[in-house]
Amino acid sequence: MTAYSKEATGQQYSLAAMQQAQASTWQVIERLAARIEPGMRESDARAVGKQVLAELETPRIWHPLLVRFGANTLKMFHQRSDGDPVLGENDIYFIDLGAVYGGHEGDAGASFTTGNDPEMIACAAAAKSLYVEVEAQWRTTGATGPELYDFARQRASEMGWELNLDIKGHRVSDFPHAIYKAGDLGDYPGRPSSGLWILEIQIRHPSKPYGAFFEDLLV
Repeated sequence: MTAYSKEATGQQYSLAAMQQAQASTWQVIERLAARIEPGMRESDARAVGKQVLAELETPRIWHPLLVRFGANTLKMFHQRSDGDPVLGENDIYFIDLGAVYGGHEGDAGASFTTGNDPEMIACAAAAKSLYVEVEAQWRTTGATGPELYDFARQRASEMGWELNLDIKGHRVSDFPHAIYKAGDLGDYPGRPSSGLWILEIQIRHPSKPYGAFFEDLLV
């Protein structure tokens, strides 16, 4: 068996192509979010997502499109949603998409709210702001993967949220990254290189049954 470096890439890999794949993935998420509205079921939102993927001529996906409503925002990637909930007038949801463009993997996710529930709005905003803080820590300190998630846990607690440390980021690359068996970002013992790792943040409300999610490429 060939032993690959945890930051190995294929011969076609380029940082510019990774960034373009990421930008295209965000375009799908933003267009889908603009079409999700109260009264939809999760299954309805996924169906709209497939339409958006077709409209934007997305070549292929490398992981299924996830849309989670309400309490299902606490679920991890590999967990099934409970039922097929209807999005409420004051509610929270997230979208997570992994797509392949030009032979390179994009992976992005973000949380959104309907209505004006202040705690839900704060939760969605906190997932993104925590991502920004951890990204800055990576950029400025040379922190390892475990150090980044230790920092994320501490900051989440200080902000009044609980960080899900079972979600610790992962590799992306020219497709398919899985052949390199790189493991989680949160377990990577070196300083993560630019354009190869997805930083994932999932938080939950300390007492209410919902949370928020945000992920993007470290560049």
